[in-house]
Amino acid sequence: MDLVVRDVRVVDGTGEASYRADVGVSDGRIAAVRRESGAPRLSGARVLDAGGLALSPGFIDMHAHSDLALLRDPDHSAKAAQGVTLEVIGQDGLSYAPVDDATLAEVRKTITGWNGDGSDIDFDWRTVGEYLDRLDRGFEGQGFDGRGIAVNAAYLIPQGTLRMYAVGWDDRPATDAELTRMKRLVAESMEQGAVGMSSGLTYTPGMYADDAELTELCRVVAHHDGYYCPHHRSYGAGALQAYEEMVTLSRNAGCALHLAHATMNFGVNEGRAPELLALLDGALDAGADISLDTYPYTPGATTLAAMLPSWANEGGPEATLERLRDPATAEKIRHHVEVIGSDGCHGVPMEWDTIEISGVSSPESPELSAYVGATIAETAARAGEQPWTTAHRLLLADNLGSSIIQHVGHEDNVRRIMRHRVHTGGSDGILQGTKPHPRSYGTFPHYLGQYTRELGVLSLEECVAHLTGRPAARLRLKDRGLIREGYRADLVLFDPDTVAAGSTFAAPRTLPVGIPHVLIDGRFVIEDGRRTNTLAGRSVRRGE
Repeated sequence: MDLVVRDVRVVDGTGEASYRADVGVSDGRIAAVRRESGAPRLSGARVLDAGGLALSPGFIDMHAHSDLALLRDPDHSAKAAQGVTLEVIGQDGLSYAPVDDATLAEVRKTITGWNGDGSDIDFDWRTVGEYLDRLDRGFEGQGFDGRGIAVNAAYLIPQGTLRMYAVGWDDRPATDAELTRMKRLVAESMEQGAVGMSSGLTYTPGMYADDAELTELCRVVAHHDGYYCPHHRSYGAGALQAYEEMVTLSRNAGCALHLAHATMNFGVNEGRAPELLALLDGALDAGADISLDTYPYTPGATTLAAMLPSWANEGGPEATLERLRDPATAEKIRHHVEVIGSDGCHGVPMEWDTIEISGVSSPESPELSAYVGATIAETAARAGEQPWTTAHRLLLADNLGSSIIQHVGHEDNVRRIMRHRVHTGGSDGILQGTKPHPRSYGTFPHYLGQYTRELGVLSLEECVAHLTGRPAARLRLKDRGLIREGYRADLVLFDPDTVAAGSTFAAPRTLPVGIPHVLIDGRFVIEDGRRTNTLAGRSVRRGE
């Protein structure tokens, strides 16, 4: 064996009871799992005494926003140090492939608040296959041990980007020719390795697609054995109807459904998680193929511009800025945001004391950085002005690039949903910004420490299954997500008694504790609590 982990508590990703064993790794795979039985001990070139640690499969982040971070940061300890060995990117209907030159420029502007403007990235791809190839090249020639990226990555086709590419920014149905083009792009992207398709149905221009259009695209996804991952039309007013819409749509398309960050937020949904779970149980019992992911925190995170009504964003970022510069139109936007409840804010009138600025596009600017870490209401009070005046000024000054944390969740809903039989873990981690949401650095140890050890919401075996075996099954991965002989040695060694998220809202970039070792393909990417020089990650393509 290349490596033997001796006398370790194996939590194998199935949800079954843990057990003690020696686990051997050879040539990047789990070569032997030998339970205590008096048989000869495994031997290898290196023997690691577990010393009270648990061994699990690597954690799978089912909802990540590392699309550019993986190419920007070879260290990527935000995820590697959590024990994440695979991220699913291309989320919420907006990412960087497939594109043409014009679409790429628009996407970069639109999600600056998620990923930065990309000025430090060489966008030398246009198709999904070329993007995945770019991930596989990673940081070659830059002196790292290996070729690739920090952790593995699977990709979802972003439906909003597709619509931007084929239709543009107009709020109208796609023509037959445009729909045919989008279906062809979906088929090509699935053939090139995408695992499914995402949507952001509170984000423009993806939200302009009606159910008939989405159903046609999902039929193509289903033909290639992928899944549909919608950020649906509302997590606030009308949330249950929005969930039901997605369940019906996926059934009509014959497509597997994975509900992104499946929360029930805002005051209108307090205590209503059981209604959502009853809806899902009814569909599952009727034979639907459904899963979901959540992060173990109550606040959400997105961009400030996403809170605007969809009509204000029609035409793209420059058109939005022009509307904001016009006093009469800006007042109309304010009325929709504060009084009516914009579709960008899930149909709920804005409560400015829940909107905390987490990052700006130019943090070196004293004018912009002054907003970070405070709510819009707090900043407005200090300035002696109305909150909309503050938000309006920031939107213009930052060219729509500001990211936010939105404090609108409910703890009881979070706990109930994470216990569900089809639940998986997803960080929804936006790494951009001076003060990002702590879920970006803490989701997986927070599940293990806070919700498993401290609160007992899940048992250790259940929690690990939610973070490993169950998401691997959704991704149709043949040899990941479980500790079994022959499976890839994507592994995490952690201390069940001490594992915890270090990140907090005050110090969100603090790394976790209690996760001393992480391996990808049998190679240490975290060793003795420190990031190694190893790049063992690559793209994980459909069917692998």
